Parts: sequence; C-alpha cells; structure tokens
Amino acid sequence: FSVPCSAILSSYLLGERLNLLGKLGCLLSLVGSTVMVIHAPEDEEVTTLEGMTSKLKEPGFLAYAAVLLALCFLLIFCLAPRYGQSNILIYLTICSVIGAFSVSSVKGLGIAIKGFFAGQPVLQHPLTWILVVTLVASITTQINYLNKSLDIFNTSLVFPIYYVLFTTIVITTSIILFKEWVTMTVIDIIGTVCGFLTIILGVFLLHAFKDMDVSLGNLPQVFQNEQPAPATRDDKNILIEVDNSSIAPEDKPKVFMLFT
Repeated sequence: FSVPCSAILSSYLLGERLNLLGKLGCLLSLVGSTVMVIHAPEDEEVTTLEGMTSKLKEPGFLAYAAVLLALCFLLIFCLAPRYGQSNILIYLTICSVIGAFSVSSVKGLGIAIKGFFAGQPVLQHPLTWILVVTLVASITTQINYLNKSLDIFNTSLVFPIYYVLFTTIVITTSIILFKEWVTMTVIDIIGTVCGFLTIILGVFLLHAFKDMDVSLGNLPQVFQNEQPAPATRDDKNILIEVDNSSIAPEDKPKVFMLFT
C-alpha cells in the first residue's frame, strides 16, 4: 500500500502530478511484486542462532554479500557524488542494496528474541550483537539516502521505484540465503520471471513518461495523428529554386542579385 498511498498523498499534499502512465506503472509494479511473492517458495525454517550462523557462513551467501557490499561502496563513493543529484536510481539502489542486510538482520534478531524469551543465552552469542550493529548501520544508511532522494525527486516516483527495487533484492537475498531455489517448480520459476518483467515495465512507465501530460481526458488527443507543420523556407532556399529553374513561377517572389 505504500506505492499508491505515497502517490496519492504527494499529489494532494505536495502538489506533485502523477499522470496516467505513472499510475499504470504503480499498478504494474504492485502486480509484478505480488506475483513474485506468490510464486516465491517457503523459506527453510531456522529456529536457533547456530542455524542462522551456519546459513550466513555458506560460501554462496558470502559471495553474494561481498558483491552487494562492493556495489554499495561503488554507488556511495563513486557514482553518488557525480550522478546522485540527477539520476533517481543511484540513491534508491543504495537503499535497496542495504535493505538486503537489514532484512537478514531482522530475521536473525527475531530468532534471538524468541530464544531470549525461551531462556536461551542469546546475549552471550556474538551473532546477536553483530546483527544489532548491522541493522543499525543499514537502517541509518537507508534513511539517509532515502531522504536525499525525497529532497530532490518526485515523491510519487521515489516510493514506487524504491519499493520495486527493495522487494526484488530482498526476495533474491532470501532465495540465496535459505536456498529456496532448490525447491522451486517450473511454474514458480516462470511466475517469478514474469513478475520481474512486469516490475521492469512498471518502472519504465514511471520513469520514462513522468513529464508527459497524459490523462483519461486528453488520451484521444495524445494518440491522434497530428498534421505535419508546413516547412518554413528562408530567402536562400527560394533563391536556389529560382536560380535552378528556367522560368520562375509567378507565385514565387522575384529575387534580384547585384554584382560589384
């Protein structure tokens, strides 16, 4: 609900206009994300911090986390200072990439909280404090760059794009961390791919046509074929035509050339 709510509130409270294609993009983004969530397999149940630690230490997830960190550092230190003020995807990609670590930390802290109330010595486990530090750092970074993005770009564009990127990265992280792709059927794979393509289409409609004045009222005029405007010719074009023709037409202006 954050995507349509942010679009509606920004149009009423901030005076930001969301055209028909932008509304369609929001709808497609929601549909695509919902399809991905529906076809995502159930994650493997992890009930202890030891089980969570073994999942985090697996080579596949370590390589994936290293790639996300490298991408995040590249965006923060190289691309954000140059293109952050003009490209909406820079800040939002940083927030989404960091979101993979925040969601994983929340998952682990949820297990720790359950173990704490069950009487387990979770406070003595080093993973608990690692997850707390990771969660605080990731949420702080997300809030920082999300606020920067909201200060520069249209709110009705920021939240849908951020929602789509964040959802996609979080689902990917969950699949890699808990190896959900092993149990995915062919239908689930096709549904996930179709949902992702729908998300891409929605983001394209949001970003590519945000400046067009398209609504249900003027939709016929937008797609109506306009008559091409007559080409304007200057004196040089007329002079060349008169010089190349043997007899100048009567409707053409006469041009006199003076030589000294």
